[in-house]
Order: sequence, then structure tokens, then C-alpha cells
Amino acid sequence: MRTNDSWSPLRDENTPVLFALMLANALIAMDATILATAVPSVISDLGEYSRFPWLFSIYLLTQAVTVPVYGKLADMHGRKPILVFGIVVFLLSSVSAGFATSMTSLIISRAIQGVGAGAVGPMAMTILGDIYTLEQRGKVQGYMASVWAVSSVIGPLLGGFFAEVGAWRGIFFVNVPFALLALILVWRKFADVGEHPSRRIDYLGAITMTVGLTSLVLGILEGGIAWPWLSWQTGVAFGVGVALLALMGVIEPRAEEPVVEFRLMKKRLIVATSLTMVSIGALTVGVTSFAPNFLQQATGISPILAGLAVAAMTLGWPLAGGNSAKLYLRRGFHRTIRLGAVIALIGSILLAVTVHWPSAWFVAGFAFILGLGLGFATAPSTIAAQNSVGWNQRAQVTAINTFARSIGSAVGVAVFGAVSNAVLGYYGGQATPASVTASTQAVFIGVVLGALAMLAGALLTPKDEPVVKKVHRS
Repeated sequence: MRTNDSWSPLRDENTPVLFALMLANALIAMDATILATAVPSVISDLGEYSRFPWLFSIYLLTQAVTVPVYGKLADMHGRKPILVFGIVVFLLSSVSAGFATSMTSLIISRAIQGVGAGAVGPMAMTILGDIYTLEQRGKVQGYMASVWAVSSVIGPLLGGFFAEVGAWRGIFFVNVPFALLALILVWRKFADVGEHPSRRIDYLGAITMTVGLTSLVLGILEGGIAWPWLSWQTGVAFGVGVALLALMGVIEPRAEEPVVEFRLMKKRLIVATSLTMVSIGALTVGVTSFAPNFLQQATGISPILAGLAVAAMTLGWPLAGGNSAKLYLRRGFHRTIRLGAVIALIGSILLAVTVHWPSAWFVAGFAFILGLGLGFATAPSTIAAQNSVGWNQRAQVTAINTFARSIGSAVGVAVFGAVSNAVLGYYGGQATPASVTASTQAVFIGVVLGALAMLAGALLTPKDEPVVKKVHRS
């Protein structure tokens, strides 16, 4: 089976829908990072320095914990209403954030933004699985990966620009026209496939799972930052989270329409791709969060040049993702994912062993290799999971993959941050070239371990199930 190399997502009847999905994804991707460079301006205007970390953690928290619920709702009622809801919520909360008069109101607006973002991300990936054939999905996944990659670079630069001109509120107002355009295109150009029979929502399961995940993710994000890891707050957060998620094992088997179908989690393919996505989330945050500061401190280059060096990873990612279809259609999903994991492992090892010879060229080259590996693994993992189920479960498995990657990012931030701080503490807590180099090497060793976990997930991936070339419908 071969993909049609002459086909282009930009010359297709679904092009307006793809553009809308890319635009919506760009907004939620940028809003995860755009505030980073504008924090000083926000604090200067609103005050309350001690609370600014919540601007980031609350967005990631509400985005992550709502994803599984949206996945189930989309399989019950269709993708379009969930996506429209997410864009509208994101739009209104962006306006609210732009008019915030206190740190509290801005934090609340960011929390609501996360609720909207939680719907947009998995719905976009699910819709791609609905409207494109298996052969076409590799290319469109490459386009979507490029959006995330470019947005992760543009976000901090755009935030810095608004801060530089003294207009940090523009960070949020700039979302409005683009969100409106995405909303109009989705509303007018996208029509759901599949049937949507009336089914009863599992409110008890949804509430239990959301509160449990919120407590667990909160413990991961705030442990070691808002409170010590060995504290009663951490114990309560993890204790409540684990207890409520365990309670799901009692609630869901009795529910008429369970929000979590445990039989999906018994599928080896879903477990394997979820482990792969957790590792990908951790790897990505480990490199993008720590490499730029390392280059600035160790080589003295500017923040922009340091950011461009790390951006090489975002070039390799969509390049490999866009061409992954040629591999998985000929060699299978499992072989393609394993190839990606091996390449990512090589890139991460090279980053770790060369850290004592700091060079923007080294980081750029090895980050590019890492990006190639991630590109060959990410798209096939998502597509394989989607291809293993019918239409009425596709949003759920996509949400599982998305949530796994979010958890990987959250755990990565917590673990790598703790490792970095521990090494800096050994050097007296001073950020010198020597101490930053040592702490970065420790983080990059952690990235290597993450790549090994990614390889384990890839090796666990079973041989491909029969290929379903048509769009699944209930």
C-alpha cells in the first residue's frame, strides 16, 4: 500500500477545516508559553509576585483534566459541538484575561482558558482521523505538528514583544480575531460524520474522575514549588487523587454509559502508545525548558539565538511527521514508532554527552535529530490508536493519548525542575556557567531515561492490526 505523493492537504475539499484546526491549535499552543516572557510586565501592573506561577500551572491543570471528559462527550454527541464549545470558551476567557484588573481575576481567566483548550486539542486530532484516510493522515499530522512546533517558538517571542511595548494585555486580545475566524470556518465548513444516539451522561463518573485528576495533577505541578514534596499538602493531593481514581473502578462498571471505558485501557496498543506519549511530553519539556537557559549561561549568546538553536527540534519534528505515512504504510506502525524511539534516544544521548562542550551548533544539530525521532513516533502512535477503534471510540482514544502527553509534560516539569534545583543547590544556589552546565547535564540524563521509556513503549507496541482505510462510522 502506498500513499499518493501528489496529494496535498492544501488542495483538498477539507482544506478550510484543516486551516481552522491548525489555527485553533496554534492559539492554545502559544497560550501555554506566551506569558513566560511577559511575566515582569504583568507583575509590574498587577502585583502579587508570589502567585504568578499559577498563571501557567492552572492553564495546564484545567486543560489536562478536562480532556478525557471531552473525549467521551465527543463520541456521544459528535465532534463539532465540543470543538465549538472549546473555541467559544477560549475566546471569551481571552477577552476576560485581557481586561483582568488583579492577579486573581487573571488566574481565573487562565483557568477557564484551559477548559476551552482541553476541548480544542483532542477534537482537532480526532477530526483529522474522521475526515482523512489512513494514507493522508501522515501528511496532515505533519502540518499539525509544525503548528505546535512553530507556536512553541513564536509564543515567547510574541509575549516579549507585547511586554517590550508595554501592552501585555495584547497577548490575550490577539487571540480574538483568530479564534473568531476558526469558529466561523468550523461552523460553516465542518459537518460531523457518524450517528449520535441519545445516551445518558455518566455525571458521577465524570465528576469523580475530574476531581481525582485535578488533585493528582495539582500535586505534580505544585509539589516542590508551592509546597515541599514531603509535606501534608503533597500527601493530601496525591491521596485524594489516587482514592478517587480508584473509586472509578467501582463506579464505571455500573454506569450505563461510563465516561471511561476500561476495556480500552486493556488494549496493549493503547497502553503502549500512551506510554510513548507520556515520554514524548517529558522529553519535549526537558529540552525546550532547560536548553535555552543553558546556552545563554554557558556561551553568552542572546535569548533569541538560544531559542533558535532549540527550535531546530521543531524543524525535525514536522519533517519526520509529514513523511511518517510513507513508512507506516509500508513497514507498519510498530516499526515506524520503534524507529522514532531509537532516533530520539540517539539525539538525547548526544545532547547529554556533549553538554560540557557548550555550543549552539551542537544543541541545534542534536535537537534536530531528537525532533526527527519524535516526529516518526508521535503521528504513528496517535493514528495507530485511532485506527484500532470505531468512530464511537475514536475521540476517547485520542483524548487518552493527549492526556498522556499532558501528564508527561507535567511530570517532566516537576522532576526535571527538582533535579536542576538539587544540582544548583550543591553549587550554593548560584547560577554560574559551571553550575548551570552541571544541572543541565543532569536534566539531559533524565531526558535520556525518558527516551528509554519511550523505546520501551515502542517495543511494547504490537504488530499492526488490520488497516481500516475507510472512515469509521457507528
